[in-house]
Amino acid sequence: MKQEKDPEFVKFTGIEKRFGKVLAVKRMDLEIPEGSLVTLLGPSGCGKTTLLRMLAGLESPTRGDIYIKGRRMNDTPIHKRNLGMIFQNYALFPHKTIFDNVAFGLKYRNISKSVIKDKVEKALETVRLPGVGERMPSQLSGGQQQRIALARAIVIEPDVLLMDEPLSALDENLREDMRREIDNLQQALGVTTIFVTHDQREALSMSDKVVVMKDGFIQQEGTPEEVYNNSINHFVADFLGHSNFINSVVKEKTGDFLSVTLEDDHTFFAVPAGVLNTGDKAEIVIRAQKFKLGYRTDHVPEEGMNVFFGKIVDRSYMGGEVSYFIELDNKLVLHAINFVKRSPYRRGDEVFMKVAPEHCRLLKL
Repeated sequence: MKQEKDPEFVKFTGIEKRFGKVLAVKRMDLEIPEGSLVTLLGPSGCGKTTLLRMLAGLESPTRGDIYIKGRRMNDTPIHKRNLGMIFQNYALFPHKTIFDNVAFGLKYRNISKSVIKDKVEKALETVRLPGVGERMPSQLSGGQQQRIALARAIVIEPDVLLMDEPLSALDENLREDMRREIDNLQQALGVTTIFVTHDQREALSMSDKVVVMKDGFIQQEGTPEEVYNNSINHFVADFLGHSNFINSVVKEKTGDFLSVTLEDDHTFFAVPAGVLNTGDKAEIVIRAQKFKLGYRTDHVPEEGMNVFFGKIVDRSYMGGEVSYFIELDNKLVLHAINFVKRSPYRRGDEVFMKVAPEHCRLLKL
């Protein structure tokens, strides 16, 4: 019989952290399911690293409680929390061999040398770097050093794996490789993992759950699909990717959608997020990738489809995609990102932009 996983494997209740007069984390509640990879996502200063450091025992909470496997951790020393930690700068000992770096956390656990040797070799094989035990950190590339840091973190078989911006020191290609590496390794080991980043692509591509933070508060939490497609406020929609925001006033309910009036009296259809009534001021949120473009002269009206007309005033070619900025007839500038299927549109081209109502989310102002 398969054992059910604990939905509250890691739990923060009423957690708060103050540094002098600065309140870094504000009365936060959060649950991390067993075996999941949960990302704390937000800009610098939002409290995500402070939350991780409190879990690790590197900072003490001002108020509230922290639990791991149902046991209160507030007064438990760092070395007794059984946590694996990976940091941005790898934190490898430059004067120790790779073997000694990986074995560091085992040497204080009353384990025989033969068992330590077996565990280190297995950890190095797990991160696909077998046979490098006698080398020094300086003899490895940045990506390899990060794998060694990963091996050191998992060799102790931690209850929770903590990662604080572990990929930010790597170049873009290495970051992509390491994203896949960490994702695959986490799934293979099934270790509960908390990952801190300000990079939305890392959060969306790797996580079982994303926790979006700002100013010490959780703004929204959910699966990557939920927080991206159903952002509940302006900050989340803006932070997670390229979004357009258009002011409007609610007109009436039309089928499954609300019809709204834009500032130029243009009628638009969108999906409401929460309760909205006739006359309410709201902003329409449209992801840049949801617009379809075409030459203005080729436009054919489609019932129920939202359409704008305008002129391309700026564009950036990005290989497989092109980013366009389009000035509408009402002078509003919108952002669209389209895959390249033919020759990209040029500056000055007159185009139409269409988007289905289900891709337009309406947030109350």
